[in-house]
Amino acid sequence: MVWKPHVTVAAIIERDHRFLLVEEETEYGLAFNQPAGHLDPGESLIDAVQREVSEETAWQFTPEYLTSIQLWRKNTESPSFLRVCFVGTCHNHQPEQALDDGIIATHWLTREEILSKKSQLRSPLVLTTIDQYLAGERYPLALLKTFLDLE
Repeated sequence: MVWKPHVTVAAIIERDHRFLLVEEETEYGLAFNQPAGHLDPGESLIDAVQREVSEETAWQFTPEYLTSIQLWRKNTESPSFLRVCFVGTCHNHQPEQALDDGIIATHWLTREEILSKKSQLRSPLVLTTIDQYLAGERYPLALLKTFLDLE
């Protein structure tokens, strides 16, 4: 058996010292997360994060830079995730758009409000990446190269 981590993307979106999070149903109950999801076949990482933000929040997302690439596993019995975290801005909200399955609502929360929900966060990476962003960790999107369907 070949070991393969799940490749996911996430978006940090800040406006007026508040961060856009989604409240979603999980197998463990309701959780708060950045707009995030899995990379689809044939998709670039940038396309994936733009799609996930749109599907989960009804906002269009423009990535500006990376803040972190993380390899995370909850415990030895859990799957591993390779998570690429983008920072950017959102625009062109479509409030009439239906949100992705399992998304209950979107929230603009301060870091302190997110900290108060620590036990309800989808993973510790939510707060970790916000703190990395607030500490000024920024890496250019030019680090990402997509080479799909090349011969």
